[in-house]
Amino acid sequence: MSWLEDHPEVRNVRCGAADLNGQARGKRVPRRFAAKLEKDGTRFPLSVMNVDIWGEDIDDSPLVFESGDADGVLLPTERGYVPMPWLSSPSAILPLWAFHEDGRPFAGDPRHALAKVVARYKALGLTPVAATEMEFYLVDDSGLELRQPKSPRSGKRRAGAEILSLRALDAFDNFFNELYEACELMDIPAEAAISEGGIGQFEVNLEHVPDALKAADDAWLFKMLVRGLARNHGMAASFMAKPYEDYAGNGLHTHFSIIDENGKNVMANDTYEGSPLLHNAIAGCLAGIPELALIFAPHGNSYERLVPGAHAPTGICWAYDNRTASVRVPGGSFGARRIEHRVAGGDVNPYLFLAAVLGSALIGIEDKLTPPEPITGNAYIQKMPQVPGSWGEAIDAFEKSPLAQRIFDPQLVDNLIRTKRQEMHYFKELTPEEQLDLYLDTV
Repeated sequence: MSWLEDHPEVRNVRCGAADLNGQARGKRVPRRFAAKLEKDGTRFPLSVMNVDIWGEDIDDSPLVFESGDADGVLLPTERGYVPMPWLSSPSAILPLWAFHEDGRPFAGDPRHALAKVVARYKALGLTPVAATEMEFYLVDDSGLELRQPKSPRSGKRRAGAEILSLRALDAFDNFFNELYEACELMDIPAEAAISEGGIGQFEVNLEHVPDALKAADDAWLFKMLVRGLARNHGMAASFMAKPYEDYAGNGLHTHFSIIDENGKNVMANDTYEGSPLLHNAIAGCLAGIPELALIFAPHGNSYERLVPGAHAPTGICWAYDNRTASVRVPGGSFGARRIEHRVAGGDVNPYLFLAAVLGSALIGIEDKLTPPEPITGNAYIQKMPQVPGSWGEAIDAFEKSPLAQRIFDPQLVDNLIRTKRQEMHYFKELTPEEQLDLYLDTV
């Protein structure tokens, strides 16, 4: 029995793929046509995978007029149907990825970029085990200025941040109950939720899975879910990097380890320091930060988060159990050694993000790179290389990056550079209010 036959309540389906900005692009299909979609997929122009943040064609993209705006074939991923519990009518989404007519993966598809990295690990007998930490704000955007939403329990707005406050979580208990129930339905492994350092800011951790594609799918679908549920509760949910000038930004961190064919964590050797491979991977991650910053900070607002002393790393360094470092080795059991990559904002494309992190770690392993000594103390006040501080600098670095060319197909690199240069051009013409509106519940 197919999934749809087992769910007769579903009246319509969406099918969609993630474009370079992580936006879902696709179609709404009546239930009676879903069988054809499952078997043959659907078609739409490959240029759709490379539109800008407004959904407009890239002016000079070779995917548009130069190629006749040719179609690709969008086929279902191995994920299969996923319920969409935030919609009023019972619905499901069928995630897709893009192929050419002859069956070749379309190199400009971010999910294929991650699959290519995972395949390189597999060729070495290795598997990344990845988890994501999803930070977001719940926001009242009904007025001229953003405000923390009123507590449904008390009707009051809490004036300050409430780090790890149970009261803050309890104030939005109905929202979080629905969120966790929806995650169960969608097979998104949501673990602990906490209140964070901004007003109305929360974090939900997604469980480690030995499948980086599923981890990225989970993060992509989780963003859709949170934004949709928040609107049902009269709020907006924002993953944008820095919605409030005076409060911490949203990050999207990943924790990852690597296991061999026997399931052994090859980053661990039952010592505090961890294995040589752990150190190779750390060195690769550090080397990737300046060259791949465009992946970790993809939008105009992203760079407002990357400022010293604002709970986002700005120095390129690593440390044991130190959250001021850009690459952190968390504490705990020596046998569970892993890496936390802390640079990315909540506004990233999860597929490109995990491809960049895991790809740079793999280069460190392949090239047997050695990291500098771990730091201790406050990274913000120490002299060290810095994460690129501007969008233009990050675009230029990505364009010239040898690491980007080793991780991503040249077509994807070219597409992303064109996309970001166009976004940066038009972003500069917007007022601060228009810039906020652009990103608030889009990214």
